[in-house]
Amino acid sequence: MNASPATFEEMRRILRDLPGPDLPAQTEIVRREAELTKPPGSLGRLEEIAEWLGCWQGRAHPRIERPRIAVFAGAHGVARRGVSAYPPEVTQQMVHNFLKGGAAINQLSAAIDADLRIYELDLDHPTEDFTQAPAMSAARAAKAMAYGMMAAEPGIDVLCLGEMGIANTTSAAALCAALFGGTGGDWAGPGTGVSGSALAHKIAVIDEALVRHKRTIDEHDPLALLATLGGEEFAALAGAVLAARVGRIPVLLDGYACTAAAAVLFALDRRALDHCRVAHRSAEPGHGRLLAAIGQRPLLELDMRLGEASAAALAVPILKAAAACHNGMATFAEAGVSGKA
Repeated sequence: MNASPATFEEMRRILRDLPGPDLPAQTEIVRREAELTKPPGSLGRLEEIAEWLGCWQGRAHPRIERPRIAVFAGAHGVARRGVSAYPPEVTQQMVHNFLKGGAAINQLSAAIDADLRIYELDLDHPTEDFTQAPAMSAARAAKAMAYGMMAAEPGIDVLCLGEMGIANTTSAAALCAALFGGTGGDWAGPGTGVSGSALAHKIAVIDEALVRHKRTIDEHDPLALLATLGGEEFAALAGAVLAARVGRIPVLLDGYACTAAAAVLFALDRRALDHCRVAHRSAEPGHGRLLAAIGQRPLLELDMRLGEASAAALAVPILKAAAACHNGMATFAEAGVSGKA
């Protein structure tokens, strides 16, 4: 890309020209897999992961030597409606915690030797309360998408995406309902830990937004819905996913909010997330429904619902193991082992 796109029309243009998988690399991976010293299919999903990595990296020998973790932080106006167990200012406070090395993602990124980047959106100017108005203008959302594209730098072997933003599970639930149908009750969960009357209030806020923006929802322009019900970090995540596709970088999506942001691209083009895998099934109940809607099977299920790209980081060693087995195992001929009769 010669310049950072900053309009929805530019994003649509990129989507119309998405690169596909590297078929020669994929063919070579499948050929080698059949010759490795093991019964066919005995490494289960590791075999599928190796093939996925290689065909999107464009390498017959996939590698995970330079993983990057990108966490996008955005401020949501709807947080003022009391939909979270934590106040809105926690978003900025947690960004400071990331920068000081005190969060879970700092420990996980160090454990897997990943490059961790924290991307702040305009935290001093939250989006609008989407029960009263669209969360963002199209221009603001497109600008955030362009900002997110910076995370997909050349030379990265896998891009792990995550987010931070008080009230972003409220935004995720509203966005999923708009994209795939249903009500707040179908998509909302505890988020930071709300339950009982607090959860009922969260659901009511989502339903209020769905009623207010029914016309936009009925028009079903996924980018317009991103601007109306999403957050700046959602737009940035969508931009990062799009840029990674152009740069042939495989992507690990974290949890509910991250997957909801990526689902905007899926709603535009069902091929748009072929270079992505969802790292885990979040404990947020809406995430399972969303995974079914976009046809993704998660790599892990650890009852987590933290965000911060925490599960995406945990999935990186699985990718490393898949690549190591594919590249390092001997073939039957090399090992002098008799193959299948």
